[in-house]
Amino acid sequence: MLTLKPITLKDARRFIDLKHRHCRMPQGGLVAVSCWDGLSVRGVAILGRPRRGLQDGWTCEITRVGTDGVRNGCSILYGSLIRTAKSLGYQRVVTYTLKSESGSSLKAVGFIPVAEVKSDDGQGRKRYRMRTDLFGEKIRDEGPKVRWEISFWSNANLATRPIAGG
Repeated sequence: MLTLKPITLKDARRFIDLKHRHCRMPQGGLVAVSCWDGLSVRGVAILGRPRRGLQDGWTCEITRVGTDGVRNGCSILYGSLIRTAKSLGYQRVVTYTLKSESGSSLKAVGFIPVAEVKSDDGQGRKRYRMRTDLFGEKIRDEGPKVRWEISFWSNANLATRPIAGG
């Protein structure tokens, strides 16, 4: 059985760099969480600030989730960070997957796909952060991504909701 434990951002970033299938560790983050099987870390997730176009003060982004393949690990980590974001006062959580990924863990915790985005840095420039394995093969898969979103807006706080684009 998996249990949740806090983990430092430094250790979470190191785990991501070793275990994530196609992304390098993120530059920073707000908070990180890990899941353990009683003996060792089986997965980590990092909550951070969203991409530049989504920084409205109410939105945060789950920047990375990485596991060693443990069953339900991603869903447990996503659920934990959703609860954390809500308790910190955020009203929306976003995250991204490659279009080729199913997003089953995201669907399981209530995320909905809202947009397909190009593989760039949000400013129209390509990111060239490719890692290669020992044989020179690309580790990071380029291609379109899907933005997923979960929102906590209620009728009580709609008056303070920021206007899109403003």
